[in-house]
Amino acid sequence: MLHEYRDIITKMKQNNAANAHFLKIFDKHNELDSQITKAENGEAHLTDIELEVLKKEKLLLKDEAYTLIMLYKKEHNL
Repeated sequence: MLHEYRDIITKMKQNNAANAHFLKIFDKHNELDSQITKAENGEAHLTDIELEVLKKEKLLLKDEAYTLIMLYKKEHNL
C-alpha cells in the first residue's frame, strides 16, 4: 500500500503510540488485501458482492492512510 511513501510509513510505524490509528488502518488494509487475494485466487469463497464490499472498504482505508501520511509529512517537514 502506498509504496511511494515507504520511508514515511516506516517512520510512522516506529512510533507506535503516536500513530496507533494509522497502524490500525495499515493492518486492516493488509488483512483485507490478503482476503481479496485469496478470493481472487479461488482459495476463499466470496460472492461478487462480498468481494466488491471488501475492495471498497480497502480503498477507503487506503484513502484514510494517505491522508494521515500527508499530515505526518507536513507536521515533520518531510
